[in-house]
Amino acid sequence: MPVQLAVVADTHLPRRARDLPAPVWAAIEAADVVLHAGDWVDVALLDELTARSRRLVGVHGNNDHGELRTRLPEVARVELGGVRFAVVHETGDAAGREERCSALYPDVDVLVFGHSHIPWDTTTATGLRLLNPGSPTDRRRQPACTYLTATAEDGRLSDVVLHRLPPRT
Repeated sequence: MPVQLAVVADTHLPRRARDLPAPVWAAIEAADVVLHAGDWVDVALLDELTARSRRLVGVHGNNDHGELRTRLPEVARVELGGVRFAVVHETGDAAGREERCSALYPDVDVLVFGHSHIPWDTTTATGLRLLNPGSPTDRRRQPACTYLTATAEDGRLSDVVLHRLPPRT
């Protein structure tokens, strides 16, 4: 049975935006599982995402403190649709990332990470897929704010789509 995923990170609410964009909420509500790779900033978003999603797998980021660090792990591991995922906020510098992550996460198929606000989709020499959804609220040096959707089924990740959001008005 396919598992529909919505993947977000670096939401930074309410610092970077008052709320998540409507298309992100629609993807969250349509997904079977939401993966959030940290930097929530406010526990209110964790509560709302928990209420509005069928299942949430999240971690804390470097900008998350207090209750967020109490309620969320640094690394989350989950198997969905036969695909072994790890979710973490930081992976270090882009240089050497693939080798470093392959060594740190040899027992997973997909590593979801955040921190940079830069979308990333590569597969390492060991077969580990690295995914960063960017940020839906703070594009930094990117052309658009972004998030990901994907499908996990029969031990494979498919239909990985990076969604670019229109500029906020």
